[in-house]
Amino acid sequence: MLNRFLFTKVDNSSLLLFRIFFGILISFECYGAILTGWVQRVLIAPKFTFSFIGFEWLQPLPGYGMYLYFFAMGTLGICIALGYKYRWTMGAFAVLWTGVYLMQKTSYNNHYYLLVLIAFIMTFLPANRGYAIDANQNPNIKDDAMYSYIKWLIALQLFIVYVFASIAKIYGDWLDFSIIKLLMQGRADYPLIGSFLQLPWVHKLIGIAGILFDACIIPALLWKRTRRIAFVSAIFFHLFNSIVFQIGIFPYLALAFCVFFFESQTLKRIFLRKKNLYTQNEISIPKRKNLLYMGLVLYFGIQLVLPLRHHVIKGDVLWTEEGHRMSWRMMLRSRSGSIRFFVVDKADGKRTNVKLDDYLTIKQKSKVAAYPDFTWQFAQYLKKQYAKNGQQIEVYVRSRVSINGKPYKLFIDPKVDLANTPWNHLKHHNWILPSALEKHKTTVRPVH
Repeated sequence: MLNRFLFTKVDNSSLLLFRIFFGILISFECYGAILTGWVQRVLIAPKFTFSFIGFEWLQPLPGYGMYLYFFAMGTLGICIALGYKYRWTMGAFAVLWTGVYLMQKTSYNNHYYLLVLIAFIMTFLPANRGYAIDANQNPNIKDDAMYSYIKWLIALQLFIVYVFASIAKIYGDWLDFSIIKLLMQGRADYPLIGSFLQLPWVHKLIGIAGILFDACIIPALLWKRTRRIAFVSAIFFHLFNSIVFQIGIFPYLALAFCVFFFESQTLKRIFLRKKNLYTQNEISIPKRKNLLYMGLVLYFGIQLVLPLRHHVIKGDVLWTEEGHRMSWRMMLRSRSGSIRFFVVDKADGKRTNVKLDDYLTIKQKSKVAAYPDFTWQFAQYLKKQYAKNGQQIEVYVRSRVSINGKPYKLFIDPKVDLANTPWNHLKHHNWILPSALEKHKTTVRPVH
């Protein structure tokens, strides 16, 4: 039964089409990052970048190196779309894009992480067996079929993304629509739709639709009776997100995934102008079946554990941010903060107020003020800078943070020396002070 489900050979039109769409979209993403100034603002202009902790060695290339880096990735995207040296070009893109993802998080976006995952998955899939330069140059690899597990691999990955996103929205500030109101306030000056987005009933519609869409879209696309309605809903939903939130290629990538849910005959008629359909549907067991099973179990085990890790870390993830990234917690909060850094020279006890403008861009300052890992990393950066002059220092901060427009609260313990405090990826950091709600929980006593 399992062999039939996973290893039946089916028509591969969806995979071939997605390869083409994926290559085109990542080319737009990479070339667009150059043309819109994103590379300049995020990777070239800052004196240093905030990488993922543990990847501090991964820094932007000097000079105009990052322009060449992104131009290379965009060109790899064209090669992927054309199916040229597919394994090498897709693998190279996956590695290079992962490098960009890890070397900066000031402009963190969930779709950057999804691109990492999909690029590595696609590297191992036979997406160059047709409508590809590779297949034209080497007819031996031409094939109209793929294993059925490829479709289910993509479907399960998307199901995890959307369902975790839906579950994460089931919390107070989303359910009372206050976070949606706050997000829409920043778009009040949009032409035509700005005033419309400020209406309370629109906030309710967005809130309810966001939960239901994320929870139901993959099952609805899988079921033939609801597929067309689901696809139309997906078009509206993702175009709305593209216009309102301006989140790059992600809405269009999400629509490109829909090719895995439609019949191959439909895809060929619309996109490939080819009527012959692979219909043999024979079962072919791979020689390395057990290795494939182990790989899939390991991969999806990680994908299920990562979004849940914040439940085993003390504190509210909305406040502490510990376990937030790579958890599909999308559009859930707005953070702002105020912060002051104080450097204390261990030799003479002299205390200096750090001028953030001397080190950070405007966007970096906003992150350092509101996100604890940024605060800790900047303290480490100051420690290294002062060490160049032979000084040993301590770094203390006075930090207040507001979540979703609520009153500012003291965020980081001002008595803790962050420069000489270690970071732990899997544990709560006690120098992040409890939120007001957590303080209330700890002081409540049972009534006898």
